[in-house]
Amino acid sequence: MITLDDIHRARQRIAPHVRRTPLVQADALSAPVTEAELWLKLECLQVTGSFKARGATNKLLATPPQDMARGVTTASGGNHGLAVARAAKLAGVPATIFVPTNVTQAKIEKLRKWGATVEVVGSVWNETNLSALAFADDKGCAYFHPFADPYVVAGQGTLALELLEQQPDLDAVLIAIGGGGLITGMAVALKALKPSIRIIGIEPTGAPTFHASLAAGHVVKLDKVTTRVATMACAETDRDVFATSRELIDEVVLIDDDDMLEAARWLWFEMGLAADLSGAAAAAALRKGVLRFSAGQKICALVCGAGPEGLA
Repeated sequence: MITLDDIHRARQRIAPHVRRTPLVQADALSAPVTEAELWLKLECLQVTGSFKARGATNKLLATPPQDMARGVTTASGGNHGLAVARAAKLAGVPATIFVPTNVTQAKIEKLRKWGATVEVVGSVWNETNLSALAFADDKGCAYFHPFADPYVVAGQGTLALELLEQQPDLDAVLIAIGGGGLITGMAVALKALKPSIRIIGIEPTGAPTFHASLAAGHVVKLDKVTTRVATMACAETDRDVFATSRELIDEVVLIDDDDMLEAARWLWFEMGLAADLSGAAAAAALRKGVLRFSAGQKICALVCGAGPEGLA
């Protein structure tokens, strides 16, 4: 699907338009959540509030302007939609973002502030996406897939290049999974540059898409999705995405929605970070004890998205 060279090219392409986000050590905590040395990669401070700006911007810059003359559209749980709305603003074209009914009101309001038209359709992303595709076909506008487009995946992979420059001695990286574009792009770069590193995905118990697919050895479409975390509510990943990442991911663990909410509150209390529930997923896996690491190891938990959920 993509190579390390694709990710390097993406980095050069998007560099003027995205931020190099901080990597901070989670130390001086009221109580440790792991025996390992814990680092947090703060993509919650990225443009539009998540890593999604990397992929959407790369897709934008690789798309001929005439293909976007009638605007751009996508289906999103919120964060990719924000990134596409911002990309459309850069291009000076309209954006229409389709979101599922469980998206947070805060994401909808933020989308509108970026100038996007918001359409609320479907209970989960896969349903919402059908409407976005039909809209793109009807209006003749460009469609930006949130996780299956090679340019989007390569853009997300730039996060891994940045991370290893900041802390080359990492033993493991914990990555939230929605559709799988982030973990796939990062996995390609991480395993190419440091084969020994462990790549661990985190999914909601109510949307175990990759967990089920890895167990079956092929892409599985879930019968139902019950998580309330819209940014992680995907019933089926893309086959090319899965084929690329299945041999690169070391493990996928499951956590409950309430664990992510508590982790978001913990990030706010301990670190002053306003993370959305997907942004708190990696921290939740550590706090819940489903992942354990030893003293002397260095691990990174991605705080991949911003939101007000932990502030209450």
